[in-house]
Amino acid sequence: MDHAHEHEHAQAHGHEHGHEHEHAHHHPAPAGWATAARATLHCLTGCAIGEVLGMIVGTALGWGNVATMILAIVLAFVFGYALTLRGILAAGVDARTAIRIALAADTLSIAVMELIDNGVIALWPGAMDAQLSQALFWIALAVSLALAFVVTTPVNKWLIGHGKGHAVVHQYH
Repeated sequence: MDHAHEHEHAQAHGHEHGHEHEHAHHHPAPAGWATAARATLHCLTGCAIGEVLGMIVGTALGWGNVATMILAIVLAFVFGYALTLRGILAAGVDARTAIRIALAADTLSIAVMELIDNGVIALWPGAMDAQLSQALFWIALAVSLALAFVVTTPVNKWLIGHGKGHAVVHQYH
């Protein structure tokens, strides 16, 4: 079939060489800021639970800064993935597939969030040595999580706009 005839055939059947499907598959519409913010807030919720719990446990047990930060990071990933898994499993997806989806959806977002969050706490004078009873502990933690949200939202916007990140989870919500 020559190109002109193929073009007429495609138009007659309502498609153009299948490019609409190909285009939609490879170039999703850009994600809006509201969608990106919701995805980031979802991620932040899990990260914050793990981060705060890790900081509280490590600080209460008198662990050193490195051990406390490692615990907080590990728990942030655990809780971040757990919140996503909860929704995917509720949609009836098997556990193995759900884990793969959660890893694909959240890993970069959680990693960026944790890098910013822990970077702020590590660089904030006195924050790493602050105790649970001190305002500095809670202020530094709140500011670091807020800044992590602000930095991670554009990352999630880009990911969703490219069919990655939370875009792979949306069909299960």
